[in-house]
Amino acid sequence: MEQRYRGARNDANGGMTHLAQIIKDAWVFGLLPEDQDGAGWNAGQMQALYEKVYAEWDKYGHLPSRLPDDLRERHTRIHQEAISRARDGGWDPELGEND
Repeated sequence: MEQRYRGARNDANGGMTHLAQIIKDAWVFGLLPEDQDGAGWNAGQMQALYEKVYAEWDKYGHLPSRLPDDLRERHTRIHQEAISRARDGGWDPELGEND
């Protein structure tokens, strides 16, 4: 049976995973509306979105500091909200010995 993505809001560690990062960055670039978090998506759909997100980041050297003001502000808001939700859910950003 094909695995489906649980969605950025239901992902492990409060959504602080690689797949959730793709979704959040898609929100930043307007590739997905913020009410769509990829829940139920298959690997092919996630790969296609990753390629679009990568192409957008490539325009800015993959650095948030190079984003235009509107995108940088959206990036900050989206990622700060995600970090707050994750911490409220018990996420600890410190790496363990095996990370």
